Amino acid sequence: MGDRVTLALNGRQLPATVVGALVEGNAQAVEASWASFERLDPDPRAVEYEVRLAPGAGPRAYAAAAEAVDPALRASVPDGRNAGTTTVVAFASVFTVLIGVVASLGVFNTVLLSVRERRRELGMLKSIGMTPRQVVAMTVASVAVPGLAGGLLGLPLGVLAHRLVVDNVEVITFPEAMKDVWSAPHVAGLLLAGVAIAVAGALVPARSAARMTIAAALHTE
Repeated sequence: MGDRVTLALNGRQLPATVVGALVEGNAQAVEASWASFERLDPDPRAVEYEVRLAPGAGPRAYAAAAEAVDPALRASVPDGRNAGTTTVVAFASVFTVLIGVVASLGVFNTVLLSVRERRRELGMLKSIGMTPRQVVAMTVASVAVPGLAGGLLGLPLGVLAHRLVVDNVEVITFPEAMKDVWSAPHVAGLLLAGVAIAVAGALVPARSAARMTIAAALHTE
């Protein structure tokens, strides 16, 4: 930014200053104002127009009307979707769901083994009046705290990994505005994700422990 360059066309030269960079586009092309183009070419001719419609105007209707006026025109309407972005978001979503499922299964296995090891303890607690709901709450709470700790540890590591990956992408240089994606609601949601995964994995074993009878729990000892 701020570098001085000289544009040359048909024997004419024009000094210019670099004032910005495009995230994507033709690496061999330079975007400048029409006034600068006129200084390089006294008789400039446009080969493509970009039209911004007024609010409420129909893009398809405008394109059809433009082609009806001049059949030589080829009007196209961008759909506003980016295939690359859609693909990346889709893969990221799938991997996020898979990681969440795997983590929940890990919690499920751990809690299931813990319940089996504590069958006598649970039987004694139920014999002195602990209700099934209290058993579920106790079992789920035992994994909710480690889940919160996992969120507190994983969140800064994830933010750091995100910045390292984005900053080292060689194909595209992202501006700071596009990398600033960590808003307070997103951070809060990610922080609670560890708790949600832990609770989801522990819920089934917890309900199984709540349905266990006192006799069955003490009979295993």
